[in-house]
Amino acid sequence: MTTTAATPATAPRSRRRALRFARHYLEMVVAMAVGMALLMPLTPAAWAAMPAVHALVMAADMTIGMAAWMAIRRHGVRPIAEMSVAMCAPFVLLLVPYGFGLVTGDTVMLGGHVLMFVTMLGAMLLRRDEYAGC
Repeated sequence: MTTTAATPATAPRSRRRALRFARHYLEMVVAMAVGMALLMPLTPAAWAAMPAVHALVMAADMTIGMAAWMAIRRHGVRPIAEMSVAMCAPFVLLLVPYGFGLVTGDTVMLGGHVLMFVTMLGAMLLRRDEYAGC
């Protein structure tokens, strides 16, 4: 991998790209929270259900909010699908050890959320130009 030193002319451009990327990440986090807040009242039984169902419904609510925001921002179907998978995969993967009794429902919920932010960042880094506004 070749790296080049930022010149005074390219530094502001790089900074703008980094800020756009970070802003987009934060916008998606807000969209996830809005999706969860708006959809949560529609699924009260899931919120009272066992932790696995609760975690999956919460992940779906957040994913719907994020996908809607990405559609508003005119992202294509493929990046929206990739981000949706990135957001739900941690919860689904944690259901395996939960099913074997190796982790608690709280671990699924907390671990799923922490890993979701990591996998979202990973999906964004794979399409860095798209998320940096290019």
